[in-house]
Amino acid sequence: MNLRTATIHGIPAPKELTRGKLIVGDVAYAGGIDLAARAEKVAAVAAEHAAFVDRDSRFPAEAIAAARAARLMGIAVPRELGGEGASISDVVDVCYTLGRACASAAMIYAMHQTKVACITRHGKASAWHQRLLRRLCTEQMLLASSTTEGKAGGDVRNSAAPVEHNDARITLERQATVISYGEAADGVVTTARRSPDAASADQVLIVFLKQDYTLERLNGWDALGMRGTCSGGFKLVAAGSSDQILPVSYDRIHAQTMMPVAHLLWSGAWAGIAAAAVERARAFVRKAAHRADSTMPPGATHLTRAGASLRTLRSVIADALQRFELAAADPAALESVDFQAGMNLVKVNASELAVATVMSAMQACGLSGYRNDSEFSIGRHLRDILSSPIMISNDRILANVGMASLLSGVPTSLRD
Repeated sequence: MNLRTATIHGIPAPKELTRGKLIVGDVAYAGGIDLAARAEKVAAVAAEHAAFVDRDSRFPAEAIAAARAARLMGIAVPRELGGEGASISDVVDVCYTLGRACASAAMIYAMHQTKVACITRHGKASAWHQRLLRRLCTEQMLLASSTTEGKAGGDVRNSAAPVEHNDARITLERQATVISYGEAADGVVTTARRSPDAASADQVLIVFLKQDYTLERLNGWDALGMRGTCSGGFKLVAAGSSDQILPVSYDRIHAQTMMPVAHLLWSGAWAGIAAAAVERARAFVRKAAHRADSTMPPGATHLTRAGASLRTLRSVIADALQRFELAAADPAALESVDFQAGMNLVKVNASELAVATVMSAMQACGLSGYRNDSEFSIGRHLRDILSSPIMISNDRILANVGMASLLSGVPTSLRD
């Protein structure tokens, strides 16, 4: 699609989206602007600033501004609410495209879209959340996530802080271990105990908008990689209406949407990082072979290995996407032991494959990949991808899936 009015640093916001016609600036596009082309425009901005985002451990403001301008924030919201009704596969593709450019921007986008999916899929019975989705599409809002807390760390299925109810009003005060890009977001989607006398696993999911809460910084974010996610800890003090609580219990939201969608979108971002590393390794091997009169450099075999693991990674994600899309409208299928185990293992397998891919790409480049001042440097990609087994620890996931592994049978044929 020819984006005649678009620029690398700013795509004019649409004036109207009706009857399949998107108007940008003074140009109308039947059927809307191609999503892949818009994502590539945003990725170009993200790539330009990625090194500075990493160096300064700062929020990728330029990339997210470009995503807003390209109308990417609400693509998965249904058309009747102002979105584009994009599928989960569409959103994963955007994460992949951004991951090839800037890991932090891709992960921020993935986390935002996970929250949008939770609200879209479980807020249908809530007028408040339907209005929020309309506003999100109009204003291209950015939502942050607060699901980790205190000593529980990455145990997202238990909450310490309870919601306090006072007639139709609610308050919440929680010590959030991590709220990624919290200070840059327009709202926070947070878990909490249903009430002061509820069990820690009896949780709700609440949306608070920026005017509803204050953030008091508890710790900073000086990490090895994913530095632009700005994943500091905060004391969150919030107040709002009880209507802001999603009408479905969090255990169902987590099983049906939060966990599988997060794992799929994260995996898409990680695959993008891995693809960028393979691309650099391929460029290095080609240049080295050209200089040596077509003699392949010693590390060329590692490029073969990197390409093979990247193909496997992409296949793992594609298969998981198909499984989710087939089960998406069937709560029983989504909550089945087999499906839950499979979607948890997608995260484990994708993260391990992504790390292996980037490591092989580094080895293919040798010292040129190891150096930070080389055109073939893969240092940033390696540091970013090493976060993937740690984001919700693979060890925790494998331990939780252990019982399901005992209950599941071993397939008797390759077609089972």
